[in-house]
Amino acid sequence: MPAMSDDGFRLALDGIEAQLAAGEQTAGAAALAYVAAQLLSLDEAELAAARRRALFVLAAGGDPHRELELESPAVDSLARDLDSPDLRADLRRVLTALSDPKRPASAAAIARLVDDEELALLTLAAALLAEELADEN
Repeated sequence: MPAMSDDGFRLALDGIEAQLAAGEQTAGAAALAYVAAQLLSLDEAELAAARRRALFVLAAGGDPHRELELESPAVDSLARDLDSPDLRADLRRVLTALSDPKRPASAAAIARLVDDEELALLTLAAALLAEELADEN
């Protein structure tokens, strides 16, 4: 996963703030999870294998390019494969670090994710799976 520059993070977070302020809660939360993923210590080989398994689950359910939902079996599969106490703690730490009172909509979305570890994990999985699908196109 490529690392973002400080300017890249700032621009991404400004765009996410606008998205969330416009009421796009699900997409905004997924974008926050994607930004957080850039700062997580994920084992690339483990992530690649988990993504492949999730893609098989997605393909088995029909069109692999349909819109992802947090409730989808493929997202759940990826979340379960990546789940660990260390990842949950790291995700909580990174999300908390991204919270900024100057971005109130993002801060509220981050607070929801930090308060609900399952939601945060599923949102992270959806973002990582969406990234994989985008890379395939």
